[in-house]
Amino acid sequence: MAGLNADTPQVTAVTLHQATRALEIVFADGAQFKLPCEYLRVFSPSAEVRGHGVGNEVLQVGKIGVNIKAIEPVGHYALKLVFDDGHDSGLFSWQYLYELGANYDAYWQKYLTELAAAGASREPI
Repeated sequence: MAGLNADTPQVTAVTLHQATRALEIVFADGAQFKLPCEYLRVFSPSAEVRGHGVGNEVLQVGKIGVNIKAIEPVGHYALKLVFDDGHDSGLFSWQYLYELGANYDAYWQKYLTELAAAGASREPI
């Protein structure tokens, strides 16, 4: 993962809203995203979720109630999110968080379509 460069979006505020299970991120360019914890969990950049190459992704199921229990800064370029289901690997770079926010509708719909195709659910088993 790359660190900071001229194209890296700059974050001005990060707020965890545990009651509504959402992470709010404000960027210097004025973009502001309120990303559900479930969304962040199922799109974690970790190898556990993404796999080790194209086609090796692992569909995350049963994550509807997941929350973030800790946020750890990583340098000046990323966050490590610790989820209450025990998942704590994968670094969310500013660039990736911006991408997740900007593409929320499309990414979320694709995820829901993949869940339905697999006969899986957002609900815990």
